[in-house]
Amino acid sequence: MLFSKAGLPDKESPLGKSLLIASLFIVVLVLEFSTPNEYVFGYLYTAPILLANSWLGRLATFQVTFVSVCLTMLNLVVPAGEVMRASTIASRAIAGMALIVTGVLSDRIRRSEKAIALTKAKLAAQEELVRLREDFASTLTHDLKTPLLGAIEAIIAFQQEKFGTVLPAQQKVLATMARSHNGSLQLLETLLDVYRNDTEGLKLDLEPVDLVILAEEAAGTLTELAANRRVYLSVNYGDSDWRRSLWVRGDALQLQRVFTNLLVNAINHSRRGGRVEVVLEPQAAYQVVKFLDTGAGIQPEQFPHLFERFYHGDSDAYGGLWQRQAKGFGLGLYLSRQIITAHNGIIWAENRVPTGAIFAFKLPIYPFQN
Repeated sequence: MLFSKAGLPDKESPLGKSLLIASLFIVVLVLEFSTPNEYVFGYLYTAPILLANSWLGRLATFQVTFVSVCLTMLNLVVPAGEVMRASTIASRAIAGMALIVTGVLSDRIRRSEKAIALTKAKLAAQEELVRLREDFASTLTHDLKTPLLGAIEAIIAFQQEKFGTVLPAQQKVLATMARSHNGSLQLLETLLDVYRNDTEGLKLDLEPVDLVILAEEAAGTLTELAANRRVYLSVNYGDSDWRRSLWVRGDALQLQRVFTNLLVNAINHSRRGGRVEVVLEPQAAYQVVKFLDTGAGIQPEQFPHLFERFYHGDSDAYGGLWQRQAKGFGLGLYLSRQIITAHNGIIWAENRVPTGAIFAFKLPIYPFQN
């Protein structure tokens, strides 16, 4: 509304704001023109300038600034009859320049504030969009598990001949379908874990864990995959030929996933006839686990992105010497980093000499006596 209940202009309306600025002008004018011209009150025009910039916009700011400078300089000759001194002229010139600077800077500040506000609004909108996308992906991933589990159960029922006799050739097809569906289920579970960890944080069930046992179990479950890739898989115990324990305080289930992810990564990136080694090295403050492959290594530009979500590299980046066996979706290394970081550990990658790559992590040692 433009007017208050008393019939006066509302202070929040453009008219009310303009009248307030005009009132300030009148006060300064009275001070200026009722005193000798060597008394400079023009600096007080900064108040109307700042208010105009805040309330009325850019054009009004420049108009008020122009009028303020003109009135400040006009006081040199009005009222007439006063002697003009060089110092007085200089003082009023300085006051005029100060008013001009005030007007220009206040306009720039206002534009900067508008730009900052617009940028914040865009960032907030982008963050909301990202959140909605991740919520959608998480919900979709969760909902897709139900029909996939149903399909796996149906395949198992066919394999068990609950619906009639199944020929050996049909059993091979069913086994292939089961492996494909189980792979899709693992991918969905990984996706769901990644989104859950990003939004809710990784919850760990901490207890003393022997990394040697996890390494041997992971290697045992992946023996068939290594054989299909014609890759030799082994577990070594650092500089010793004897089996030893590497105790840490961690979540056995989550750390088992790290072993599986890094072993699968090493197997898939090794040439046929190559070798993948899991090397377990105890140190003074950390337990170190290394996964060595005999692939073509890692290009320098890939190192900053290896553990990013959905990054899976490019087969051409490995020199074209071999074709990657399984492209994946770039989630295994990202999830592994989440898990190791949650355990206050460090995960990294480096190249081997003369060829191959090393993926490794280290976790704080747990002084557990076996």
